[in-house]
Formats: sequence, structure tokens, C-alpha cells
Amino acid sequence: MPLHRLRSLCGTKRLIVTFSARIGHKFELKRGVVVRRETARVYAMSEQPGRPDALATAQDPESLVGDTLRGLRGLVVGIANEHSIAYGCASKLSGFGAELAITYLNEKAERYVRPLAQELGAELILPLDVEQPGQMEAVFDRIAAEWGRLDFVIHSIAFAPRDDLHGRVVDCSLAGFQQAMAVSCHSFIAMARLAEPLMKSGGSLLTMSYYGADKVVNNYNIMGPVKAALEASVRYLAAELADDNIRVFAVSPGPLKTRAASGIAAFDELVDAAVRRTPAHHLVDIAEVGRVVAFLVGTAASGMTGDTIYVDGGLHNVA
Repeated sequence: MPLHRLRSLCGTKRLIVTFSARIGHKFELKRGVVVRRETARVYAMSEQPGRPDALATAQDPESLVGDTLRGLRGLVVGIANEHSIAYGCASKLSGFGAELAITYLNEKAERYVRPLAQELGAELILPLDVEQPGQMEAVFDRIAAEWGRLDFVIHSIAFAPRDDLHGRVVDCSLAGFQQAMAVSCHSFIAMARLAEPLMKSGGSLLTMSYYGADKVVNNYNIMGPVKAALEASVRYLAAELADDNIRVFAVSPGPLKTRAASGIAAFDELVDAAVRRTPAHHLVDIAEVGRVVAFLVGTAASGMTGDTIYVDGGLHNVA
């Protein structure tokens, strides 16, 4: 129904129509103005007497999970367990309707990852150790064979040898630096190269960073320069792939208690300091990170690329 026709129906208190066949969003007429269903729901609930909490309920982000990513297919790399940032992302992407391919590091990790992937309805569950020659290519070959295309990639892996991670940057070994860069940074570049031919209609590539890439953070050590290289790679990839409508982002959460983070020396102290300094005095969780990732993957973020998006409750803004 044309927009002008909807406006002419302003005598109708509330008319629900299908506004976009492609996306399938519902819209409502509110005093002659077409608004999104969620927005109309806020109006309607806030007008109900005896419902002081109605507005808060309507704005609860969990109540807005729908099918805004339905039809999209994506690869999620980096799930180790239910506390992983990658799992928070996969959960929200699946909740918004996306179809997923999920990888696990090795046989030991598979027994934790496979049940989680199955709960999310992942169509493909594949092994991927980026340090093993040919494994990454095998994952993308399988996606090409099964799906024929790819709409997004979530890269959430990082590694540095313990001695190099716990030591000073000035003492980092060449081998340790090369391994940290290969796993944490170059693997994202390699995934971008393999994903490009599968994203003929555009897509998005996302990786995880940390504000230690921009500021000196105690005990983050060699991962600071490595994440800085990753964020720079995001900017260059975004510029190179823009003509193909492939958008690229780094997402930078605050400190989260994940298995990977446990390798950082004095991590509990870092977390306690972050809680004290964050304006809201609490840390974000993996679900909040996942919602931002789902937004970036969707068409609502079509005008964005090349950015590092902070999801840390404002921590990076505090001196």
C-alpha cells in the first residue's frame, strides 16, 4: 500500500500493514504517521493506564528479537564455550534469523562447541585451526559447496605464547610476535580474501579488538600492538572491498571474563579497575556485544564501514 494511501487513513486508530515484502517488517498507523511496529508498541503500551513499567518493557532489547536477519548466512569463528564472545554473537545472530556455520578449534573443543552450535541450529559445524595449512580453505570450500554464498563472517580468535604475552613488549620474541600476528590478525585478512568471492551481493566482515590497541593497558602487553595492527587492517580492508559492498568492522568490547581473557596476567585486577572506571560501574556482557554485531551485520548499518565500534559502557572515554 502506498505511503500516501496510508496517510489518508488517519481516521483509523491503528492499522497494521506489511510495508516491506523483502524484510517483512510490520508498520502501524499512529495518527496519520507510519511507524515501526516496535515504536508503535511503545506508544500503545505507554498509553495504557496502570502500566507504569510498560515503556520499559516495550524497550527491552530482548523483546525486539525478530527475523531482521532472516535469509542471511554467516560464519562464526571463535566459540570455545557458552561464555565466549563469539557465542554471544552467534546466539543473537541466530535469534534474529540468520543461518550459521560454526567452527571449533580441535577435537577437544568440539565436545563443548558442537552442542552449543546444535542448539543454535547451525547448519554447518566444522573444524578450524588457522595455524593448520588448508583448514581455512576447507571451511570456505564447504560453505561454497553447501550455500554458494556468504553474507557475513565473525572472527573472534586471538593468541600469543604465554611467555610473550606475560612479558614486556620490548622482550617479545620474534617467533612469539609472528605467531600472535598470524593467529590474531592475518587470519582475519585471509578470511576476508576467501570470503570475497562468496559475497557477490555484498556482505560484512567483523573482528574483535580491545581498547588496549589504542591505549596502554597494564598486562595487555604484546596483544596491544597486535590488536592495533588488526584495527588498521580493518580500515584498509574496508577501503579495498567497498566497491564490492563488503563492509568491515572491528568490535571492541570491554574486558569480559572469557577463557581467552584468563590468559592475561592479573586479569581480575583489570576487570575490577574497569568496573570502577566505567560510567555505569558494571561490565557489558556477551549478549550486549552480540546485539551490536547483529546490528552491524544488518542493513540498518549499511552506511557504516571501516570503524572500530566500542561496546564497553563508555570505558574507553574515561581517562
